[in-house]
Amino acid sequence: MPGGVTILEEPQLEFRFGQRLVDPHAGLGLFGPFDADLPSGPKGVAYGLVGTPEGIAGFELFSKVLTNPIVSCSYGEPGNEDKEHRLWPPFPGFEAAFVSTWQGQAAWARILNRDRLLEAATLNDRHRRVYDVVNQYLDALRLAANVDEHLDVMFCIVPDEVWLTCRPLSSVPTGHGERVSARDRALRVFQPDLFGTYDPVQYRLSPDFRRQIKARAMELRVPMQIIRESTLDLRGSAAGGKRGLTPLSDRAWNLSTAIYYKAGGKPWRLVTAREGVCYVGIAFRRADDRVNKATACCAAQMFLDTGDGVVFRGEFGPWYSPEHGEYHLSRTAARDLLSGVLENYGTLGGKGLREIFLHCRSNIDDEEFSGYREACPAGTKLVGVRVRPGGDGVRLYRRGRWPVIRGSTWILNRRTAYLWASGFKPSVLTYDGWEVPAPLRIDVQHGQADIEQVVKDIFGLTKLNYNACRLGESSPVTVKFSDAVGEILVSNPTVTTRLPNFKYYI
Repeated sequence: MPGGVTILEEPQLEFRFGQRLVDPHAGLGLFGPFDADLPSGPKGVAYGLVGTPEGIAGFELFSKVLTNPIVSCSYGEPGNEDKEHRLWPPFPGFEAAFVSTWQGQAAWARILNRDRLLEAATLNDRHRRVYDVVNQYLDALRLAANVDEHLDVMFCIVPDEVWLTCRPLSSVPTGHGERVSARDRALRVFQPDLFGTYDPVQYRLSPDFRRQIKARAMELRVPMQIIRESTLDLRGSAAGGKRGLTPLSDRAWNLSTAIYYKAGGKPWRLVTAREGVCYVGIAFRRADDRVNKATACCAAQMFLDTGDGVVFRGEFGPWYSPEHGEYHLSRTAARDLLSGVLENYGTLGGKGLREIFLHCRSNIDDEEFSGYREACPAGTKLVGVRVRPGGDGVRLYRRGRWPVIRGSTWILNRRTAYLWASGFKPSVLTYDGWEVPAPLRIDVQHGQADIEQVVKDIFGLTKLNYNACRLGESSPVTVKFSDAVGEILVSNPTVTTRLPNFKYYI
């Protein structure tokens, strides 16, 4: 209850043989993944590759390295206490960590013409630029759909030049081709081209490579992992103007964890998860509507006690308030959104739910909550929680060289608390950030719940990022990926294939 600052214990994770540890590196390295002995655990990973000759060659070298232990040359030296050697432990090899066969060679590969790809990536028209680049990858991915062998994961190896020029705010100073004004882009969304100089479809899709290819590739029903060519650099240095990279062992841990999850595996399970309880992150994204700036779309991502995720997109509507800078759904839209995600949950064989916790960055008003409540099955408890990163400017300091300890909690009253999910991590004796840690502000806005339990649940959800291998994130998974999911669903409204499984969005 209200009082001073307390420190939560680091949530435990369960691995193979029912073993429990707080650090996924140690749990996987010592015991293996949670589902290693279950029928659902992948016993091998068949994968496909799409990229330039340089990208394919780089991945093949990186892939061979994954089969063996990776230790940084300075790791374990007496007296070496640099934090990177505690944050990035040795990688034991894919098969040793995940009890799953890793083939050093792809089951299928398609080489793209680098010159043709870079030519498309330097078009002045940003929509055409991204559309043409994505098309080259999609054409190859569609060929993979016709192979006899089942592919668990597809890797898209992307040149750094493409990554840098195919983002929403990217510019190409020495580009080529037609320059299209914002006014003309808006007209081309609905205006057919009588002379065949452009495809109207490209103006209805996101001008971001990652968002667009993730959305359009769902029709193939194979999870995708996008990797920049520079990530595969075995040296991992920033020499020659290249971006700085973490040690090879860290990249191996992160990529291998994502691969295992996207292949259908469960690297670990959260021990503190409560059966029959789910957490639904509500995401909003403003639409590119120059006439009505209030137009936005909503999406919901549900996370279960098993760690599985389910995604559902709601409808476009006047959900954004420019005056207040907040999003609010109508009662009907809120009901339909939660009904949709619950229906997907049932379709995937989900068990009965006892409690549903809504996590939203914006305030949840009474009308919205009434709609959400209408969607809940009889006898299911519903709680609306605002989770706001940044903590409204609140900061906490302690004596010494290290910042506040991760898990520090300040409960203001029965419905409001601050949680520092970022900070000094005792289990690795260091802090992996650069700035003073900012807390999450947690407000129970609707329904009845124990604030201490709410905070513990949210702290546990910081450990369910299967797209990397880390001790914990600064935000729960319900909030951390809300932007990414929203961008993929909302920025590509004409894409009709929307799969519910969370692994297709990260």
